[in-house]
Amino acid sequence: MQALLHVVMVQATSAELVPEQLSGQLVVPALTAKASVGQLAYEALRNGILAMDVYHDDADLRLDEKTLAADLGVSRTPVREALARLEHEGLVRIVPRRGVYIVRKSKAEIIEMITVWAALESMAARLVCERATDEEIGTLRTLFSKFEDGEVRSHLNEYSVANLRFHQRIIELCQSPMILQLVQNLLVHVRAIRGRTIGEDDRAERSIVDHMHIIEALEARDSELAERLVRDHALNLADHVEHTVDHLD
Repeated sequence: MQALLHVVMVQATSAELVPEQLSGQLVVPALTAKASVGQLAYEALRNGILAMDVYHDDADLRLDEKTLAADLGVSRTPVREALARLEHEGLVRIVPRRGVYIVRKSKAEIIEMITVWAALESMAARLVCERATDEEIGTLRTLFSKFEDGEVRSHLNEYSVANLRFHQRIIELCQSPMILQLVQNLLVHVRAIRGRTIGEDDRAERSIVDHMHIIEALEARDSELAERLVRDHALNLADHVEHTVDHLD
């Protein structure tokens, strides 16, 4: 396995959907003795894939079963079982006699996934109005406190992280285990596309304006408006991908 897919051993943090900072590396959480080896191997590999920018220009998408087993300190059997589960979830593709590859979606598939995300996140926004406390909704505004001067462009990397965290937080605050479960496999793709497109055109500047309007609707407990604003915000991303992203065709 090449250096770009170097496996870094870290402790998993189950409280977050995925780590805030995307990277081109596969990050595999260290195994502990809390569950079966097979389950732990599956969770470690799945969390690593979810935290990886699979659309990075230099991303090495090939997984080596033997190397993964050695890095995790387990036999190849639980790794093989974990990869089979990940293939069933659509996160990897097993090609006979060629190897295992992390899945990268086509442009059409990405647009479809963003559309599904729009439906899920907009419903999550409605539920936030009904279920979240004022203090919890207030955490959304604090994500952008350092950008109050409107100077988003000069802090683009920091804003990109805050942007991604904002959308994750809406999912978390809706308090729906089913929505959380449904978005898991979308995250690896939607997060990466959001991160890669945020600096294009004036998307960053328009994004923070959208976010402020969404927060205001949530604070006012206006579920109809919050749902519509979140849905339109996501569909604008789908439209941007449709008209500007060519490298996935």
